[in-house]
Amino acid sequence: MRIEEIDKNMKVETDITEPDLVWLDAKQAPFTLHGVQYDEAQKCYVRFPQSVADTVSKGVADLNHCTAGGRIRFRTNSSYIAIRAVQNNRPLMGHIPLLGQSGLDLYRKNAAGTEIFHSAFRPPMGMTEGYSSFAKTDGAMAEYTVNLPLYDNLQELYIALKKDALLEAPAPYAIEKPIVYYGSSITQGGCASRPGNSYQAMLSRRLNADHINMGFSGQGKAEPIMCEYLADLCQKASAFVCNYDWNAATEEYLEKTHLPLYRTVRAKNPDLPILFLSEPEVVLNPQRMLPRLEIIRKTYLTAKAEGDEKVWFLPGTKIYEGAHWDTCTVDGCHPNDLGFYRMATAIEPYLREMLGLN
Repeated sequence: MRIEEIDKNMKVETDITEPDLVWLDAKQAPFTLHGVQYDEAQKCYVRFPQSVADTVSKGVADLNHCTAGGRIRFRTNSSYIAIRAVQNNRPLMGHIPLLGQSGLDLYRKNAAGTEIFHSAFRPPMGMTEGYSSFAKTDGAMAEYTVNLPLYDNLQELYIALKKDALLEAPAPYAIEKPIVYYGSSITQGGCASRPGNSYQAMLSRRLNADHINMGFSGQGKAEPIMCEYLADLCQKASAFVCNYDWNAATEEYLEKTHLPLYRTVRAKNPDLPILFLSEPEVVLNPQRMLPRLEIIRKTYLTAKAEGDEKVWFLPGTKIYEGAHWDTCTVDGCHPNDLGFYRMATAIEPYLREMLGLN
């Protein structure tokens, strides 16, 4: 017997039967698109130009199609919001929920201006070409954010509203220049239960800041081409957060690439605040991670010794510390929602200082 036959709360509703809906293309105004761009040649969403991704590595070229960090924002008084995601779904991984890998979720801004989780657009098991889902609201005018999948390809996204509903552009982020995050699968969002629980999404809501997720699962290797692209990207950024050490195959590789990444980004961005992290798994895997932490610290100290006053360093040992540190991952490496909450909480005061929000 299927569990949804026993517990109706487990049933995934994908049939859109609501009358009087108007379907709209999410990449068209007044919707605003953040963290991703639409590639007309490939007819899909990507995180940065495919022409650049193809020159970095095969892995980055493929993962560029994952929409981690992507958001659609808008204001409406529609009492019903539906989505139709057209996707080329990847096989489900064993350690991340389907909703985090392939699904979307919805946040609503309250009267105090705080984004609050409103609904999950739950995908059905076994889908191969996307899905539909919906959420009901009270019909009051409000601002919404739809978070896009962390580990799946999105070809098109359509949003349906009641035909008599108003649709407006959202208010700009208080910090319009995005925070750029570069790193590994942890940066990409593995293994949050849903997209809005990645640590960057949490920080975006806490700081009212735009962001770009440049995390590439297993492929955050600070190649020279990637470093040059990040340096160019950061010219329009408010801050840069660097956290790729888990993907460095050896300590020697990390030492060979970490300081050059800093120098490349800094050369084109003399006033950019930069935060170096070491991976939080240092608590769980000290033999592997502690030497890497010291390499990252060395980059930070070198920058400070050279007179750079716009660099910060957060050791991974500080991220999961405290009670229940051992419950922060799904597999000893990738954070669960608690792990991402701890990451956001550890990083937030650094970003507030870096951005002058204290």
